[in-house]
Parts: sequence; structure tokens; C-alpha cells
Amino acid sequence: MERFEIFATGLDHPECLAFDRAGTLWAGGEAGQIYSITPMGAIQTIAEVGGFSAGIAWTPDDAELFVCNPHHGILRVSRFGQWSVFAKALGGHQLISPNYGVFDRQGNYYVTDSGNWKKRNGWLMKYTPDGRGEMIAGPLGYANGLALSADEQYLFMVESDTDSIHQIDLATGISRVYAQNVGRFPDGLALDADGHLFASCYASDDIHRISPTGEKTLFAHDRWGILLGGPTNLAFRDGYLYASNLSRTTITRAHVGRAGKPLANEL
Repeated sequence: MERFEIFATGLDHPECLAFDRAGTLWAGGEAGQIYSITPMGAIQTIAEVGGFSAGIAWTPDDAELFVCNPHHGILRVSRFGQWSVFAKALGGHQLISPNYGVFDRQGNYYVTDSGNWKKRNGWLMKYTPDGRGEMIAGPLGYANGLALSADEQYLFMVESDTDSIHQIDLATGISRVYAQNVGRFPDGLALDADGHLFASCYASDDIHRISPTGEKTLFAHDRWGILLGGPTNLAFRDGYLYASNLSRTTITRAHVGRAGKPLANEL
């Protein structure tokens, strides 16, 4: 924890964060704000869409943010703040609580619909670049954060209400439990360049690391909930690990000396 520092403060309980290709950090707020944050930590409000901004992801061309918003559905937001609804349903399934999305290199958008807490009605879905959708896995527990493997063959997915992480084979849809007892209310995921998976836990104010061989270790824990206060999402950049803190008004970071697995817009 001694490595963590406040990078930006004054945000409205940020849950999500994502870097664009140029190194600007983008984040969302509790009342539907979309923020951009310079490398020096200066914050600008780009849009106010209402609802709640959950997971955000840049399209592979780095042109638009896809934003999960339980009130509106899934939104697409330009760099200049214009926004529109991308999806409110998939086929006959009305989205209950779209939570987190990630793009692959081909432009497919994988996204969780968490469903209702402890009701086991969550789903993992995919939208193709032309907007067609399909169910990948479900019904699930409270489906939450995602991370795509470097070879894009597997998705790692948090199931928050079972404190577990699942690995889903995208070719077959077969899911297996990858890690159990991952703090309390695991929320967000990030992979480093060596294949270690980092999971931020909202209710236990900590971050866990799972090695490629499945060994789980406690990476950081803030017993006071100040620098990790309800951490929900993670991102790597330039040797730092960034965390958004839903229980605070901050994004914090620690220099960890490791690179993240590049996301689709960073390739």
C-alpha cells in the first residue's frame, strides 16, 4: 500500500476507467458523468448522460467509448460528448444491468449483464461490429468485470456474488472456475503482459493477483479504505496500476514496474 498515491480527485464516485491510445485516462461518475483526465491528473467533464456510468471501453480504432449504463443500456460516446444508445436488449432479452465490456481486435464487443443480485440471472453477451448479438454464457451469478486473454481465446469474468473468477472458452462457451475466495465482492479485472490477472474487490478494499498457473496472492489491502476505497476497476499504464474507487472521489495508482496486456485500442 505504501506505493499507492492519489492520481486524480474530485470525481463523483468513479467505478470505471480506460486509457485511450494517447495516454489520456477516461472515467465515469455516479450520475452518468464521463471524464477525461490528463497525465497530470487534471479532470474535464466531457458528458453528463444521466443514470450511472459503469464499465467503459474504447473501440479498437480509439474513436468511441462504449459505456455500460443500467438506466439507458449500452451507450456509445464520442470524444466530444455526443452520445447515443447502442443497445437496450439482445434479441428478446432486455438488459437488466449492463456492467462491463471489452473489445477484441476484430471489433467484437463482449459485455456482462449482471442481472439482479443473488438472482442468478446474469449473462455474458457478444455484439459483432454490425450490431448483431448473441448469448455466450448464462444464466450466471452477478456477472461483472472482464479481461480478454492475449490470444483472445478466453475471457476471464468476475462473478461478484460468489467471490469467484471464471474462465470462458470463447470457441465452445464452456466455463470453469479460475479462482475462488477472491476477497469480498470482486469487481474489476486487468491482465499484465505476463498473464497475471489482477482483481479489485469492492467490499474488502483490496487487490488480488492470480498467476497463470492459478496461484492466488493478496497484492494490496487498505485496512482504512482510503487509497483503495471500494476499488472497482483497474488499468495498467507506463508501469503503473490505476484503480478507481467507487467509495471515494479518487483514482489512485501504484508504480508496480510491469506492463499491462494491451487492450484492442492500444495495439
